[in-house]
Order: sequence, then structure tokens, then C-alpha cells
Amino acid sequence: MSQLQYETLVLDGTPRAAGALPTGEPFATSPLTLTLIYGERDAVLVDAPYTYGQIERVRNWIVDSGKNLTAVYITHGHGDHWLGVEELLSSFSAVPVYATAGTIGKMHSEATEGRAKMWDPALPGMIPPASVTAVPLPADGLQIEGEPLEVIDLGHTDTDATTALWVPSIRLVVAGDAIYNGAHQMLLEAPNGGFEEWLKAIDTVEALQPLHVVAGHKAPGADDDPRCIDETRRYLLDARETLARVQTPMEFYQATLRRYPHRVNASPVWYGALALVQ
Repeated sequence: MSQLQYETLVLDGTPRAAGALPTGEPFATSPLTLTLIYGERDAVLVDAPYTYGQIERVRNWIVDSGKNLTAVYITHGHGDHWLGVEELLSSFSAVPVYATAGTIGKMHSEATEGRAKMWDPALPGMIPPASVTAVPLPADGLQIEGEPLEVIDLGHTDTDATTALWVPSIRLVVAGDAIYNGAHQMLLEAPNGGFEEWLKAIDTVEALQPLHVVAGHKAPGADDDPRCIDETRRYLLDARETLARVQTPMEFYQATLRRYPHRVNASPVWYGALALVQ
């Protein structure tokens, strides 16, 4: 067995063609974190890019690592974590894409209804054709050079059927969207018990006692310190409290930005406020 290591690549958010903040700035997608876990020879990519420009950056990143890409694991079905994986892997030889059954179901929805309603109107011409190529994990699980990578089912976080990938040998958790780090959190799917389920998922991540926590969306330059677990929890608790007392979307938006002035990408705060504050 080899000593595993990891690197992250944070892809900048992309301006969207529709929707704007109260300031007039266009909506943007959140910065996306991709993780390459590797040993002496082989590597596994966790999550994938979604636009043509991102795909080129990630392709070069993997090639420049000098490692043999053996698999891609998708943490959850949101399109910004996988829509470009088929195009990305056209440059590599027979690399499987793995996900849980719940994630695969969500991917089918994102590739059809989600793409027609959200992704293509928001990012016209920027996302390649995408079919769902992910398959369930093999019976013996996922590993790199004999070291196991364990899937942790988390249920609902910022969407349904989310997971994390746990690397016990280096106490790394690649948390997908269960954990955010320095970026505003997407609360659009939080009502009807979603806050409570997400808080339980955060507890599950924390119980692993990780040394390194990679958030699915983090601010460029942010480290992977486990403090982002409690910061994600606190943001949710604050958002739930704010939603309970405000009367208008603008009140929620302004209160959140005052409380979290240093978090990047206010877009999910505003479109979340418009949907959640009635």
C-alpha cells in the first residue's frame, strides 16, 4: 500500500445569462472544488467540471499530475458537479464513472429536465452534450493502490441523495455539497425538513473526525481545515433563524450579507430569498 495524497482545483464561478442581484450584477455559479486523490501511480478524481473551458483546465491538471486516472467519483447529482465528465474522459482511456444509485437517479433528472430548465438557459453553449455514464460502485468498493476510499451516504444536504468520500488512511473527507467553505450556501432545497436533514449530515461528517475537509464549493485560496464543518452548520442555523423572522426577500438578503460579508458569490442568497421568503 502507498501513502495517499490529494490536491484540489477550485474553478471560478461562471456568470449566468439570466438573473441578477439587486445590485444589477449577473447571477453566477458557485466556485467548484475538484479533488484528485492519488498514490505513487494512480489517481481518482472526485467530481467533474461542467463547461468546455473548465474541462480543458481539468484535463491539463490531470495530465500534468503524471498519474494514471483510474476512476471518477461523483458525490451528488447537481449538474455543476458532473455534466462535463463525458467530454473530459474522451481524452482518457476507459475510465469508469461511479456514483450511488440515488445520485445516478438525480443525474438523469439533471441531464434532461434540469438541463432544459436551468443549465442551458443559464450557460448557453457552454456545456457539452452529456449522457449519464455513471454506474454503481463495484462490489469490492473503490480504492487506490490498495487503500480504500469509502462512500458515506449523507442523504439530503443542499439536494437529495448526496454523499461524501472518506479516505481513512489520511483522514480526508471530500464532502461534496454537505460542506461549504467561504462561499454562500445554496438553500433553495432546504424547506420541508431540508434544514434538519442537512444538519444531521453535517454531524455525520463531523463524527468521522477528519483532519482535512474538502468542501464542494469553497472560496479560492481557502484551506481544508475541519473548522468549515461547524461554519457550515452555523450558516444553516443562522439562515433558518433569519427566514423565521423576515418579511421580504430583501430583508433576508441584506441580513445574510451583513452576517457573512466575506463569503463569496451572493447569487444563491438572492435567488434563495426570492423562493423561500413568501
